[in-house]
Amino acid sequence: MAPRSKVTQLPAAVKAWLDAQLVEGNFSGYERLSAELAERGYAISKTALNNYGQEFEDRLQAIKLSTEQARAVVAAAPDEDNAVNDALIRLVQDRIFVLLKDANSTKVDLPKITRAIADLGRVSISQRKYAAEVKVKVDAAAQQVQAKCRAAGVNPETLASITQDIYGIV
Repeated sequence: MAPRSKVTQLPAAVKAWLDAQLVEGNFSGYERLSAELAERGYAISKTALNNYGQEFEDRLQAIKLSTEQARAVVAAAPDEDNAVNDALIRLVQDRIFVLLKDANSTKVDLPKITRAIADLGRVSISQRKYAAEVKVKVDAAAQQVQAKCRAAGVNPETLASITQDIYGIV
């Protein structure tokens, strides 16, 4: 088993500083960062920093891509019936599946992935339950409005328009 990266063993505050410096410096200046870390008492080579920086940049790019994809989904399909949330859950499920499929070639934290899968399942069930509850409430509200409109003598075209507006909320 390969030794743990010295960068990942840094104290949280120092690692946060390093991450910020990498982002600010557009993932360059590894010699300068190595020298600054040495001044702080941490001997980490520019090669080790470069390796960490590349992985960090790749993760950051993947997050940016996922965020852009989510925004595109929202722009292309307004969130009717929580479709965007469903799409995002499926995107995460797909990413987890890819991680599991490639588990032999990459370092995977199986307990975290298992927890993520369980959490996604709970979110999906909760989302469907909430959507069903909202539909029942909207149906009841629509029926009450329709009954009151009929009793008040509202014409059928206006009643149809009101009903359409009520169901348009969901």
